Amino acid sequence: MNAATAAWPALSGARPLRYAALLATYIQSMNVSLPNAALRFIQAGTSMTDDQAGWIFTSYLAATAISMPVAGWLAARFGLKTVYQASLVLFVFGLWLATCAITPEQYMGARIVQGIAAGIIAPLSMGIALETLPAAVRPKFGVTYGAMVLLGIVTGPAIGGLVVEYHGWHALSYLSMPLAALIGLVVACCLENKPAGATPAFDFFGYATFTTAVIALQILLDRGERMEWFESREICIEALVSALAFYLFLTHIFTARTHFLGKHLFRDRNYVLSTIMFFAFGFVLLPTLALTSPMLDEILGYPPILTGYMTIPRGVGLVGAFLLASRLPASIDNRLVIVVGMLVVIYANSSMLGYSPLMDWTPVALAGFIQGVGMGILMPAISKMAFSTLDPKFRPEGTGFFNLSRVYGSTLGIAIVQTYFYNNTQAMHVALASHLRPSNATLHSLTASTPLQGIAHLNEMLTGQAAFIAVVDQFKILMLAMVVVLPLVVFLRKPGSAN
Repeated sequence: MNAATAAWPALSGARPLRYAALLATYIQSMNVSLPNAALRFIQAGTSMTDDQAGWIFTSYLAATAISMPVAGWLAARFGLKTVYQASLVLFVFGLWLATCAITPEQYMGARIVQGIAAGIIAPLSMGIALETLPAAVRPKFGVTYGAMVLLGIVTGPAIGGLVVEYHGWHALSYLSMPLAALIGLVVACCLENKPAGATPAFDFFGYATFTTAVIALQILLDRGERMEWFESREICIEALVSALAFYLFLTHIFTARTHFLGKHLFRDRNYVLSTIMFFAFGFVLLPTLALTSPMLDEILGYPPILTGYMTIPRGVGLVGAFLLASRLPASIDNRLVIVVGMLVVIYANSSMLGYSPLMDWTPVALAGFIQGVGMGILMPAISKMAFSTLDPKFRPEGTGFFNLSRVYGSTLGIAIVQTYFYNNTQAMHVALASHLRPSNATLHSLTASTPLQGIAHLNEMLTGQAAFIAVVDQFKILMLAMVVVLPLVVFLRKPGSAN
């Protein structure tokens, strides 16, 4: 999966480099969710339609998924310091492009540039940070790195809401620029510039076919509703490209000796099942944010700053439970921990089905906190189970695909819930309108004096109610994602048993 990352250049200034690498990890993950509480303002500033709003997240995540697998190969080919600094420059360039965007296409292009850079920064930051630590403590660093990733994702909406409230949506991009400059300065001063070594082998055909298949599927899901699905030639072409690329990828896996995903990974039952569950974890993690903030901001009329603050309880539960679950004794069966985490997430999502337009902030904060606790329990437990029986020599390759499964889970999850959201909104609007009758007293009072204004106001009310019902329905999809993978725990093997 990842090119060889063993021969990292020697590092000096270990502590500043480690902090800089962690800060880089934080800002690249924070920028995933940073626009979440500012969608209404970004849409207004770029003339973006409601069905395009989901692209703000999926464009960043999809671009990250494209570049992440080649990060190690690029570092080995051109040198770690060169590639890392170039990625930081590219990231800042993407941020600057976002401030100049005046159309949806320009803003999505800026997010794609940011995502490509982030996909390289994330794994290289972890590699740099690990090399600053003694070998004996490196295995424990995964907890710190994972906490930083989660902290960035969960604090993004709160920071974004605060910034937008007082400085406008363009300031979202300016926020990360000085931090990236600081990281670049530390890297320039402390990271030794070693010449690139021998270029490791990399399966570009497998990488290209797999990436093409997933990206074509992503575009199909993102644009299907707007293009009337298979009534559109574009959607048919994207479906054909995705199917053909998946076919070529699978054929390549079964016929080539060495390829993008080693067969040895798929011989380990725990790794395969844990990767599927981690995909479902990603399917729930970011789509929940992508649904909750627009519900509060656009449908219920919360201001951006309050919309952002409403994600804090979820973040507290997520990071707190993650840190506690990472310290559980080895004697506790991870399978039991996974079951508990999934049940907590399922309960939290089931409570979201009871959201009402008349509620205050309390149900959202409580459900978010409970879901965060469940997700925080799940992440370290699934990670431990994935590598509990995998041969240590396959772990670098396995880690790359394992983390990639979460990214793909999030990007496909957002695309799917957005698609169903707009379908359900239209269906519910028609269903609610069908109950209106000329004799209805409310209808008569709205249209008696100013018929046109009354009808417009009535349509706005129906659209708001239909959208709210559609959002709540999407929480059911996220709940079912956990319900579907829960039985897989039965097939996990306890470490030490045969695979």
